[in-house]
Amino acid sequence: MRLKNFLAVAFLTLTSCAPFAANPLTLSRYEFTEPQMGLPFRIVLYAETKAQAETASTAAFARIKQLNDILSDYDPDSELSKLSRISGGGEAVKLSDDMWAVLDQAQELAGRSRGAFDVTVGPEVNLWRKARREKKMPDEMELSKARAAVGFKNLQLDSRNHTAKLLVPNMRLDLGGIAKGYAVDEALKVLRQNKIRSALVSGGGDLAVSDAPPGKKGWRIEIAPLDTPDAPPKKFVLLQNVALATSGDVFQHLEIDGKRYSHIVDPRTGVGLTDHSLVTIIAKNCATADSLATAASVLGPEAGMKLIEETRGAEIHLMRKPAGKIEALESRGFKNFQE
Repeated sequence: MRLKNFLAVAFLTLTSCAPFAANPLTLSRYEFTEPQMGLPFRIVLYAETKAQAETASTAAFARIKQLNDILSDYDPDSELSKLSRISGGGEAVKLSDDMWAVLDQAQELAGRSRGAFDVTVGPEVNLWRKARREKKMPDEMELSKARAAVGFKNLQLDSRNHTAKLLVPNMRLDLGGIAKGYAVDEALKVLRQNKIRSALVSGGGDLAVSDAPPGKKGWRIEIAPLDTPDAPPKKFVLLQNVALATSGDVFQHLEIDGKRYSHIVDPRTGVGLTDHSLVTIIAKNCATADSLATAASVLGPEAGMKLIEETRGAEIHLMRKPAGKIEALESRGFKNFQE
């Protein structure tokens, strides 16, 4: 699955690379990388033995693959693709536990963000991908048709029976703003089940961590900077048992008629965002951080900040450059994570 942003894993600066002797056990650092969901997933963990590390990481990657088979909008045989194909027919479809968990959380945020986060955005995303390839704005008639198939209120969930209905024809669900975060969370759960207490799982610009590395206060993570020569100095956070996600247009953007557009589509317009920004969210889990980063990007600085402040356990760091001048905004609690 190719998801909403492909922010480089290079932004994740991990210290604590040397083995650490814990009394009475000796824990060593191990690192594994596999391509999953269309991008590299990385696992860093501390384990007693190499065999334990390999067993745990193999199980975690298998869980990510399992979720891709369910949540991918590229795989025509995925549960998500099959669900999209019944749109407009009035049929209530029973959902798997994973699909329900993702869609239920997505719809809750869609309501709170007034549609800034919307997993029914698929028709618009497909049209914008075409526009990016051709480097020209979408045809207005095609864009109007795509908009008619988008709207989170057209996705109806039944919490009692765990079913979903797609109420209008030609709907296509796109979980690019939440599925990757959910997969990171689930992989970290698998590591815990395999008795790995200190680990980091990352996929693109999203990551989640459990306990701090042995002898350290937390996982040291670099906040992604703007791609501009006058960007502020690097900033680092120390994290444990939380998640972080970054959304922005640094690595995926294009210019059409001299105007810069992001790969992130505003569900309300069907067109890529024009605000040159990077949004970093810290939250209790990665699905929450991932989806909030998208929502805050679409909402813009003021409404995005308000949404994060209304979300328990979430913090935001936002960098943008409107009219050639860099602006930095942070929620009050973000400084508690800074190095």
